[in-house]
Amino acid sequence: MIGLGATTACQDQLELKPISAIGDNGFYTNTAEIDAAVVAIYDGLQAAYLREFALTEMRSDNTKTKSSEGEWAQFEDMNVLPTNGAISLYWSGMYNVIFRANKVLENLEVVDNADLKKQFEGEAKFARALAHFNLTRAFGAVPLVTKVVLPSESEAFKKADVAQVLTAIATDLTEAASLLPGRSSIEEGRATVGAAKTLLAKVKLTQGDHAGALPLLEEVMASGEYSLGGDYNEVFYTELNSEVIFTVQYVNDNINESQDFSLEFTQAGLAAGLNYITDDFDAFVDPSDKRMSTLYNPDNEAEVGKFITSSADKRLCGNDWIVLRLADVYLMHVEAIMAGGASTSDADAIASFNMIRDRAGLSTIPAGGTITQQMLLDERRVELAFENHRLYDLVRFGEAESVMSAFAAQEGFTFSPTKLLLPIPQREIDVSFGVLTQNPGY
Repeated sequence: MIGLGATTACQDQLELKPISAIGDNGFYTNTAEIDAAVVAIYDGLQAAYLREFALTEMRSDNTKTKSSEGEWAQFEDMNVLPTNGAISLYWSGMYNVIFRANKVLENLEVVDNADLKKQFEGEAKFARALAHFNLTRAFGAVPLVTKVVLPSESEAFKKADVAQVLTAIATDLTEAASLLPGRSSIEEGRATVGAAKTLLAKVKLTQGDHAGALPLLEEVMASGEYSLGGDYNEVFYTELNSEVIFTVQYVNDNINESQDFSLEFTQAGLAAGLNYITDDFDAFVDPSDKRMSTLYNPDNEAEVGKFITSSADKRLCGNDWIVLRLADVYLMHVEAIMAGGASTSDADAIASFNMIRDRAGLSTIPAGGTITQQMLLDERRVELAFENHRLYDLVRFGEAESVMSAFAAQEGFTFSPTKLLLPIPQREIDVSFGVLTQNPGY
């Protein structure tokens, strides 16, 4: 478990050790136990993110399955059934994170160190916001859970509309940003003020509040806590590097702290290959792009190359999942300046855009030049490929229906705009006794 004395040592890495059970009796009684409960939130995120790639990348034009088998094939043709196991696990995993965060927030009064109390509150609110954000982007209107609820409290199953959920998320993140320390003053891997501001900026862009997102992004860029690495490959293979703002950590060859998606992305995968690169992406990416050697597995160019494991046991992989990084901040900075317009010639936007282009070894935009919305969307597609951004970028830019309709026609499946949201898992509807209702089109 994390030593409390280490919470100001930036070189220390968050050590996750699972709590097999956290009960109300005899727990949450002192600072050390609340710290353990906060660590359990991060442990919950480990489980929640394991299959997110299927709900995002495999429902976009970026990836597919190797052999179109089983439930996984439902994602690649956007025909996901309410009984699909992956969406059920994702839903329950994210709400488990929310539950753990609410348990921490409910018991903070036992923490006697004011600074730690603020930090723990900030971490819990960041995680609660992140989980709600993931849920509402995937499923649309979802239950908004801001306190510990009992199964008998049926009102908790009711959906809140997307605007209400996003407003609550923004409130949590605003408060988290005021409570959390910077990266240099907390253990690596824990949420920071930079993570809270970056996620809040993405939420504001999702809400269409470009003016609200802009100063947050500029504060992260100017903080001195992060820098863009010179080598794209190092972003994924030198973990907790200077570009990483928030990541879900995993550990090689550890039964409790490893992941298996790195295995699933290869021929040896348990489902015979998931998250394989589409022909559409192949045709899109510039062969001269320096990122190519990382985007593709050099041993098999059908496979994603960002998560190749170095573990001894291929089922116990340690590659971290990066949720937020500085390259995303630079590209969101351009988006915020563009403010929903078709293009921009703003010098600051060009400078941010060129940071990404220059590292990739591609032509940059000259002073006085123009960045179009399509150029920005295209750059995001390559820079952030296979990191679960593509589908939500298309939705946010208002291009999802046209792009996915064209892709569906190309691939031979039927697309409907209702498929941009996933079905509510049938299991959740059943246990709610009908209070939770299904999404349209399912």
